[in-house]
Amino acid sequence: MLFKYKGFDKAGKKAKGTVTAASVEEAGQKLRTNGIYYESLTPTKEFSLEAFSKRQMPGDLLATFSKELSSYLNSGMTILTAIKLLENQHEGEKKYVSFLNSVKTMIDEGKSLYHALKGQKVYAMPDFYLQSLKVAGEGGKMVEVLTNMADFFSAQNKVKAQVKGAMIYPAVIFVVAIIIIGFLLVSVVPKITQIFEDTDQALPKITQFVVSTSDFLIANYLIILGVMVATVILFKIAYAKIYTFHKFIDKILLKLPLIGTLIQNHELGRFSYILSLMLGSGVAYAQAVQLSKETFGNYALKELFETASEKVVEGNKLSNSLQLSKGVKLKRNFMQSLALGEESSEVSSVLGNISTLYAEENDEKLKILLSLLNPFMMLFIGGFVGIIIAAMMLPIFTMTQGLK
Repeated sequence: MLFKYKGFDKAGKKAKGTVTAASVEEAGQKLRTNGIYYESLTPTKEFSLEAFSKRQMPGDLLATFSKELSSYLNSGMTILTAIKLLENQHEGEKKYVSFLNSVKTMIDEGKSLYHALKGQKVYAMPDFYLQSLKVAGEGGKMVEVLTNMADFFSAQNKVKAQVKGAMIYPAVIFVVAIIIIGFLLVSVVPKITQIFEDTDQALPKITQFVVSTSDFLIANYLIILGVMVATVILFKIAYAKIYTFHKFIDKILLKLPLIGTLIQNHELGRFSYILSLMLGSGVAYAQAVQLSKETFGNYALKELFETASEKVVEGNKLSNSLQLSKGVKLKRNFMQSLALGEESSEVSSVLGNISTLYAEENDEKLKILLSLLNPFMMLFIGGFVGIIIAAMMLPIFTMTQGLK
């Protein structure tokens, strides 16, 4: 992983550049070894042909791979035999077969599953997943960890499918609304306004506004479409490539009513599940926290836990470290449960329950959000269409009154 740093060298001169390391802690240690005292140290994208060609392995495929491999290993097969069997079963899936073939070749050369998965060039895989398998291989709990990982990714895919399915109807309504409003402004309004121009009638302000909007859209619709497309593309690129911009947007999302709670529940629930899994597999607490923090997709939360995890490595409790760290304010019940688990040495059990609780809470909140979103979309359509109709009818009504 590539990190960008700014700081000072031993002579007190400003220094900046990049350093490659597996984590923030390792990057900081490398800089200190080289006599550089950094002020800022942030992850950045490493541009290379290999990184460009490797795409993240889909969650459903990762779940399938973990589930099938754990099943074969549990039946007494060696890892090499299991991978060969998987390769034969999925011969119609070219990219996946290429991935399996690459892993098989490296295992046949004597490498561990961890090194084979890390060394293959087909798919990028989550770091916490790879590190978990490394620890599992060293502790003889490969089947258990693979099974738990399969359950985890299956659950994550189920949540994503539910959210996508739930958002289809509002998205369709929104698109239809834009089409209807655009049609009225571009096609219907100009024809009606032609009547007003012929009569030289003074138009109400609301009618003038709608007519001006219609004229502007007709004259500049290509520019407007171009700006909209460019804005979306630039936003996606900036969100994917610029760390500070990504973190800024993530902070805003966490502050939004209801949506912020949904995001924090999802992120903390996922972290809790993985940390519980790691501890249950016999991973040391500090190492388990280091692995689990990689599950965060929200950069604001991830940075908070990265700072806290450094203090955990030094021997502090995670709950105390999070309390002292500056940044996003975490949910009170998460902090209390974590502190209770650390006090009673039952972190794995407590966080497992927290993960389940947050999943159930998100289901309820998602239903509330959708129940509010659907009527809002109808009001959105009705409001705009109503304004356009009122703007067109007012002058006609005035003309009618004048004829009496």
